[in-house]
Amino acid sequence: MTEATAEISKESQMKKQRTWRLVRALLPILGLILMFILFNFLTHGRMIKHLPLAMSQVYVTMIASMGVFFIMSMGGLDFSQGSILGLSAITVCVLSRYNIPLAIVGGICTGACIGAINGYFYVNRKIKSFIVTICTMFLFRGLIKFLTTNSPVAGSADLVSIDSTLFKVTVTAVVVLIGFICFTFTRFGTDLKAIGAGEKAAKFSGIRTDRMKFLVYVLAGAITGFAAFISAIKVGSVTSSGGNQLETQILIALVLGGMPISGGAMVRFSNCVVGSLLYVVLTSGLTMIGFTPQMMQLIQGIIFLVFVAIFADRDSLTVIK
Repeated sequence: MTEATAEISKESQMKKQRTWRLVRALLPILGLILMFILFNFLTHGRMIKHLPLAMSQVYVTMIASMGVFFIMSMGGLDFSQGSILGLSAITVCVLSRYNIPLAIVGGICTGACIGAINGYFYVNRKIKSFIVTICTMFLFRGLIKFLTTNSPVAGSADLVSIDSTLFKVTVTAVVVLIGFICFTFTRFGTDLKAIGAGEKAAKFSGIRTDRMKFLVYVLAGAITGFAAFISAIKVGSVTSSGGNQLETQILIALVLGGMPISGGAMVRFSNCVVGSLLYVVLTSGLTMIGFTPQMMQLIQGIIFLVFVAIFADRDSLTVIK
């Protein structure tokens, strides 16, 4: 009788866990739908009318957040994405005066080099990821301000002429599709989640964890370097504030999308896509209602804390990587 009761109790607990996982997976999607309907109602239909304008902000965030998504999947953090974007955008603008394809390659290489610096100190020097990336954030933010001291760094006229909704939607869709396929259907995503779930166990299973961590930081930097090209074609120049606060936007977007801070098996690629859309809808909706920047930050902070409380894995968070 005792064994039967224990078996029933175990099955009940497993059923609750499956239900909770389903709720966690569906909550960001439901939040996106409900938030869009709410803001459309509060703005008297302006949300739908100005949807193309609102969505113009999502391309850079969605592309750049994909790289950070890979990093967070293995339990790491990256606060240098804004600085990577700003410095890569400067490279794009300078090289665009010679050749647009060269500018794209230059932006990607710049981002990859900064990612390699992050990866080196994180993997080889064994410094926590959040410490390394905060240091490089300030380092390269200072370099951006130095390079833009006299005037903004302007790109060629051809750079701005590329800007169109169709181009940005197509490019973003292709990048996200490639990321989805690699993360979902290849060993790449499996290894990242295994490292996030337990690095020692992943190492014993044959995964070259140090190599993987270094390459992911390089990849994340390269992806943000490409996002810098999308950012540059919008305005055609870079100021000292280029990429400012991008790392905060990405972190909020991923958490809103249901991304577990510690990574691991609960990670889903939809966390990146849904979170980016949810962040843009939230920001655009609050702006259309007429909230001040201070009030918007307050509301975003409250929502951010709620989602962290829901999706954080407290057992894994005892160790910061």
